[in-house]
Parts: sequence; C-alpha cells; structure tokens
Amino acid sequence: MTSTSFTEETDPFCLATVDAAAMLFDAPWQRYAVIGDSLSAGTGDKSVGYGDQGWSDRFAHILRQVRPDLAYLNTAIIGATTVDTLDHQMDKMRDFAPDLLHIPCGANDLLHRSPDFGEIEQNMRKMYDLAAETGAQLTTFTLGRSYVVPVFSDWTERVLTLNDLTRALADEYDAVVVDMWDHPVNSRENLLSADHIHFSTQGQAVMASEMVKALAATLARRTL
Repeated sequence: MTSTSFTEETDPFCLATVDAAAMLFDAPWQRYAVIGDSLSAGTGDKSVGYGDQGWSDRFAHILRQVRPDLAYLNTAIIGATTVDTLDHQMDKMRDFAPDLLHIPCGANDLLHRSPDFGEIEQNMRKMYDLAAETGAQLTTFTLGRSYVVPVFSDWTERVLTLNDLTRALADEYDAVVVDMWDHPVNSRENLLSADHIHFSTQGQAVMASEMVKALAATLARRTL
C-alpha cells in the first residue's frame, strides 16, 4: 500500500473539469440515468483535498458542461442487490428514457454465505435485457481489489468471478466497462472510507475521471 498524499488538483488520475469536458465535447447524451447500489450512488467519506461528491454526481456535472440541459436521474439505493434493482428501480428508469445508463455490477449479491453465481448471472442478464431495451449506451464498473470483506475467506475469488461475469455481459451488450479491479488507486492506504468498503471521495474522483476516459474512447472509436 502507498501513503502518498494528493489533492484533486495534483492527483495524476484525476481530470480537471474543463479537461474532462473537452474529452466529451461531442457527447450526444442528454438523458443520463444511474441505477443500482451504493457503488452506483457514489457513497463514500470525504477525503481532504477532494470535493465532497460521488463519482456519478461528478460525472453528471462534467457532462453538463457539454450538455447544459442534461437530465439526470439516480435511483441507486444503498444495499440494493440485483434483484432489488430489478424490483424497485427499473420502472423509474424506463419512464425516464435515458440515452446513457449506468448499471450496477452486483456487489451486494456477493454478501451471502454461498453466492449462487448462476442465479446472479440470470438476474444480471435480466437487468441488462431491460437496460438494453432503452437503446441507451450502457456503462458499468468492475469491483476494485481494495474492497475486501474478511469474514469471507474466499472473497477475492468471489470478486474475480463477479468481475469476469460483468465483463462478459458488458461485452455481449456493448456496455462500456470501467475496470477498477487492478487500477493503481487500489494501492493507496487512504482510499477506503471508514467502513473499509466504499471508496472515499478521493476514489470517487478517480472513478469519475476513468468513466470520462472510457466514454471518450468509445466516442473516438465511433468516428473511425
């Protein structure tokens, strides 16, 4: 683990708002929705030197520099499983009719004595099916390696399996994956909040920047 201290202005993984907006200058999206759990919500403690915002609100702010009339909906609920998201958030999302939609990677589905990955895949596929029906560009994250639940001795294997599932489904549905599993930010000692689960706002700022980079790369490929 590294203990190097940064601020938002000096962090090598953080984009300044003006630079991030420039990377998305040709972004077509006007209706941005986020569904899911605390990861989708951008839950995390404030880090000294970083703004007090989660990644999703940060990204919406950046996109508004390009699309001032951007409509933004975030229905994420802390603790929500994939089933919870299907049962309680999909109708609101569909009514909103997004053209850019972030979907969860099922982190809370791992918090069982013996996760059923067949069932997890089935539920995630339902979520992807409904999300794809909107015609929106889909995005998602993989879980970072710094997120550990010590009570489960096989936690790393659980996360690796879920991340592989996330990547496979995202590839099938043309979703943009922001892969946080082995991102260098995972090595920072002060990355996690006091609960040792959620990224602090330092991590949230990095996640927002990585989302910008991933979507900018997607837009660039469309113009080739």
